[in-house]
Amino acid sequence: MSDLDSNLGVNVEACRARQQRLLQATADLELDLIIVNQIEHVQYLAGPRFGWVFSPMAALRADGVMTLVAPNAAPEVHAADEVLTYEAQLHSTLRNDQVEAASDVLLELLGDNYEDKRVGVEFSSFPLHMGALASELVDIEPDLYQLRRSKDPDELARIRMAIAGTGRMYELAREIVKPGVTEIEVFNRLQSAAVAEFGEMLTGTGNDYRVNAKGGPPRNNTAAQPGELYILDLGPAYRGYFADNCRTIAVTDVSDEQQAAWEQIMKVFAYVEANVRPGVKCQTVFQEVQAILDQAPIGVFDHHLGHGIGLFPHEGPHLNPNWDDTFEVGDVFTAEPGLYDERLRAGMRLENDYLVTESGVENLTPFPLELKL
Repeated sequence: MSDLDSNLGVNVEACRARQQRLLQATADLELDLIIVNQIEHVQYLAGPRFGWVFSPMAALRADGVMTLVAPNAAPEVHAADEVLTYEAQLHSTLRNDQVEAASDVLLELLGDNYEDKRVGVEFSSFPLHMGALASELVDIEPDLYQLRRSKDPDELARIRMAIAGTGRMYELAREIVKPGVTEIEVFNRLQSAAVAEFGEMLTGTGNDYRVNAKGGPPRNNTAAQPGELYILDLGPAYRGYFADNCRTIAVTDVSDEQQAAWEQIMKVFAYVEANVRPGVKCQTVFQEVQAILDQAPIGVFDHHLGHGIGLFPHEGPHLNPNWDDTFEVGDVFTAEPGLYDERLRAGMRLENDYLVTESGVENLTPFPLELKL
């Protein structure tokens, strides 16, 4: 079995390591207990990926003991010392009060042992059902998001699989994008290509499937016309981890203006691959890229340059003037320069996914970037 294959399932050792890193990262907060209830963070720390219709929880004590509260039955593989369950369905019907049910199970375990303690929680989602658990609640979401930036091998394996799905999608797109094909047909067939690559359902999907448009979801009766450009910004997720990359495909021949814009965009990837390394400020990269694209003979660049990917489509680091992030080893980020103008029918965007290494970056998306092969 390859390292990739062994990392696609629940990696208990990796989850245990993440639990310890979270305890270390929050040591200064002097927490007695950490509780997470967002599905992404339950997966990150305990292993199993639960569907969005469920409300799992996980509690990590200061001494490293992990308790998982799972819907219906204990998962076969997990990184918990104890697994409790709550009834997510009654006679097969999904309950609408699952958060309360899961909270009650965890509260019964914890009792009044934390009334005068400090408990770390996710402020954006911590259930009020547990509000009386502790005398002081502390927000640990910023710590979790910072930890999630550096991807472990098991996380990278799933991201690479998600990216492999996009590779298959682009291969098919270059075969079927021609005058007359509708956006909804392209969407349906590309989703099927990703499912075939994964051998299982997607756990998420996105992003842009419109022709002659900057982006947006597919329209049912909109057909590609000669001369137009088709922006395919694809973001399938494999077992919770997202890809996010983009190719623009010419419906027919490439015009001189379209080719000139493409050549200017290609300068951005050369810059990113030559200059991004640990310690470089993301704002600096954004500003340099903005300057490169401002010199384009046609088109404007008017959005972020990129962002991190992982358990959520947009994570840190942010290649955006509204954040002040710095590249770190283990970051997986996108670079998505674009140029837009009606004369370009209506523009183009190209996007690669990169892994930040000790010495620079690794391009995770070595698929053709040309408008037409």
